Amino acid sequence: MCVAVFAAVALVIGSFAGCASARPSQKEASAGTQAAQGKGTILFVPHDDRPTSREQSAEAVEKLGYTVLMPPKEMLGGIEEGKPDELWQWAASQAVRADAAVVSTDSIIYGGLVASRKHELSEEELAERVGRIESLKKLNPKMKVYAFGSLMRTPSSGPASGGEEPSYYLTYGSQIFRKSGLLDKKDASGLTPAEQQELQSLTNDVPAGVWDDWMGRREKNFAVDEKLIDLARQGRLDYFVLGKDDNAPLSATHFESRKLAEASADVPDSRFQMLAGIDEFSMLLLARAVNDLSHTMPFVNVQYNWGVGGAMVPDYSDEPIADSIRSDLLIAGAVSVPDPAKADLVLLVNTPPYGRMGYGNGADNDGTDYYDAASFAQFVGNFIAAGHRVAIADITRTNGSDNALMNALRDNALLFRLYGYAGWNTATNSVGFALGQGMLNVRLPDADVDRLLLERYLDDWGYQANVRTQVMNQLSWLQDPAVYLNLGRYEVPTQLRVTRLLRQFAAQNLPPYPGVDRLDFYFPWHRMFIGGVVLPEK
Repeated sequence: MCVAVFAAVALVIGSFAGCASARPSQKEASAGTQAAQGKGTILFVPHDDRPTSREQSAEAVEKLGYTVLMPPKEMLGGIEEGKPDELWQWAASQAVRADAAVVSTDSIIYGGLVASRKHELSEEELAERVGRIESLKKLNPKMKVYAFGSLMRTPSSGPASGGEEPSYYLTYGSQIFRKSGLLDKKDASGLTPAEQQELQSLTNDVPAGVWDDWMGRREKNFAVDEKLIDLARQGRLDYFVLGKDDNAPLSATHFESRKLAEASADVPDSRFQMLAGIDEFSMLLLARAVNDLSHTMPFVNVQYNWGVGGAMVPDYSDEPIADSIRSDLLIAGAVSVPDPAKADLVLLVNTPPYGRMGYGNGADNDGTDYYDAASFAQFVGNFIAAGHRVAIADITRTNGSDNALMNALRDNALLFRLYGYAGWNTATNSVGFALGQGMLNVRLPDADVDRLLLERYLDDWGYQANVRTQVMNQLSWLQDPAVYLNLGRYEVPTQLRVTRLLRQFAAQNLPPYPGVDRLDFYFPWHRMFIGGVVLPEK
């Protein structure tokens, strides 16, 4: 038996030291987790150019031996609109080569996720672009088409919008959010006299032109979503998933989701789903494409931390996390099983015991064990010791790992005995990514799994939960909150500072992985919120 021992200088775990028993043997995996047979080609159109949306979603698929056709990065949207016409020409030219397609409708129709919230497209232009989606099956009738898109989100305030809405949202965001929530409630159950008075006050506060612009775009997008659902109904899309991005129980997004749920009641879950989230869908649908091409249906056992567990409604969601995970399993073509012994993957979900999430960049994320990380780490260790293949969705905090949990996993030499981990952005993003990548990782050699885990640890734990906060505190002397949204002339020195600190973090917390001391870092959207970690190829 190989015993893993953590030390400050050297960490002997997993494939880093050739410890064959660090993970359950691949030979012990069930038929569902064997290396995929009959490799194929997957056309993949991401919803924007962020690393998690694009290359990190595709990486496990490529390591399994599938060919992933991705468009040039410059065609994709980011904080600015992409090039939807060029993107469509590229996708149409590649479709004939593909066995399956995972396609962002936001990219092809609007020019990207952010562009879907700010576009000025006419109804006629939108209808023509929906027709592009419909024609994919005509270009290659044998190709399975898995599409995903988003309902327009409803940020709770101007600062919460991150500058990714029309500029007026920075001024009127809180009022728009509250007004939309009251209209949602009015339609669903009615308002109290006090709420009716508040609604009237908000109507006076938000300029009519602002409200009309925001609602006019929502109405256009709603009509697009109705058409896409109809394509799924007709079988012109093999599968369509619609995400409720940055949602809340009372909001315009929630209102629209209720109406679309009523309109799509006749469409089976095997063709269409709507759930909280968006950024994780590409990972889940790529896993679905692999599972379908390899005629595989993974068995997954899901377990939660003690306390509220699966009943928790996370921040930026309007549904219990257990409901989101049930939908994620269906999206990925997997089956939930109650017995871990029969599972190809055990997904352990680190939910806050009392249901209240914190923030990865919060001052309290200093390693203090607020969420009983010690017990959860022991929970993880017990499953691994029993021979189960484990992935972790770390969702006690939004936008970064829980330092107390990661320290416990590190100190108990468990980090590189996992098959998946995610703790980035929203809770739904993390569970979907950990699930999708985890069910693919169980089919990979340990060295490939280690590489994929390393990327998550450097980003979710190293950058988002530690280095980002440290550097933002150092930039606070500028007394300019706009720097968080656009680094401007501070980008290059900040990039160098983050790179140095992230290398230090890796040296102090992770094993001596080849090249990690030469990692690079960049800001894909020129802002602190999103980072990109680049590891040397050798």
